[in-house]
Amino acid sequence: MMEYLRRIIDSELDELFDEIPALAIDGLKGIGKTTTAQQRAARVFALDAKAVRETVEADPSRICSGERPVLVDEWQKLPEVWDVVRRAVDANPKGGQFLLVGSATPAPHATAHTGAGRIGRLRMRPLTLSERGLTRPTVSLRDLLAGGRPLLTGDCELALSDYVAAIVSSGFPAVRLMSDRARNFQLDSYLRNVVDRDVPEQGLAVRRADAMLAWLRAYAAATATTASYSQILNAATPGLGEKPARSTSVAYRDVLTGLWLLDPVPAWQPTGSFLTRLGQSPKHHLADPALAARLLGLTRDSLLDGEGESLDPRAGGILGALFESLVTLCVRVPAQAAEASIGHLRTRNGDHEVDLMVMRPDGRVLAIEVKLAGSVRDGDVKHLRWLEQQLGSRLLDSLVVTTGRSAYRRKDGVGVVPLGLLAP
Repeated sequence: MMEYLRRIIDSELDELFDEIPALAIDGLKGIGKTTTAQQRAARVFALDAKAVRETVEADPSRICSGERPVLVDEWQKLPEVWDVVRRAVDANPKGGQFLLVGSATPAPHATAHTGAGRIGRLRMRPLTLSERGLTRPTVSLRDLLAGGRPLLTGDCELALSDYVAAIVSSGFPAVRLMSDRARNFQLDSYLRNVVDRDVPEQGLAVRRADAMLAWLRAYAAATATTASYSQILNAATPGLGEKPARSTSVAYRDVLTGLWLLDPVPAWQPTGSFLTRLGQSPKHHLADPALAARLLGLTRDSLLDGEGESLDPRAGGILGALFESLVTLCVRVPAQAAEASIGHLRTRNGDHEVDLMVMRPDGRVLAIEVKLAGSVRDGDVKHLRWLEQQLGSRLLDSLVVTTGRSAYRRKDGVGVVPLGLLAP
């Protein structure tokens, strides 16, 4: 039996589960949710197994009898178990009783109560670089969010080629160590299964699987951009005179978001009345940059050769966008563990933008720019310097995350951190 690979979300479970009676773990299929939940479960009901689902459907109270904690895997396949759990914790609010794991939101025709105040929810995402154990990180995101602009030190052995390898190898635990041929096959199969099986299970009939895959491919090309609906639609249907109705594309988007495949970064919404002229569009991201690379037919070698274009011509080559997507994954996972949220900043006229804004509950922020290169020049920090003038003490710290070798602070106070050194 393989040794369990501890995840960042385990720290959240350590802090919460003993006091919260029921926790739901949401996220993309295949990222290790069940394995993580099994570490804490005394009994498991796997509802993706037909025989188990039929017995629970016949007598839902079965999940409440016997030893706890109870893991209900793929709970969305039988949404009524949500209410069963809700009623159980109403009767007994003791912590650490139920874990509900889901790889999709319930289908639109299904009904489930919110469970507000009774069932907590945690989002799980693919493996970050620190979870993959590729380096020994030295810069803690939690420490940066604590303020005080801590000392930044450490050297990273990863080069650009290593980061590109990390992008294409994926954050799926069962996939990332496969050979190139096997991994490509698995990712292709994964995407096809999403379209052929998972989407119809969500209640959306797909007449042409290739059409949805083309839309997903356009979305992948829009990675780390705020490309508009019309830009994505045109990229998905080149040369097609009569475009699909907007409602069709919106239905695609909503279902794929419900399957946790799309993971956009919302526009940052500051508290207070300052910085009012900000864009409202989210930045597009797939849940794992490896899926985007595979949809675009890009490999480690082709990315290093500069192949691939972003849907937004202002963004340059696609490698920079995919690296930003990897950074985004590596920031938002520990940010959640530190009780922070993320967004991005872009003024309406496009004069200023900051790739990631990590916001504490009190509204103070850590600002992060992403740079594919290994060195940082004055021009690379101009938006961060502008932001400091706007926010003053509300800005906890500012960083440039790079592919370089060393972590340090510039004379102007801006931190420079190789992605491989970023820790929870």
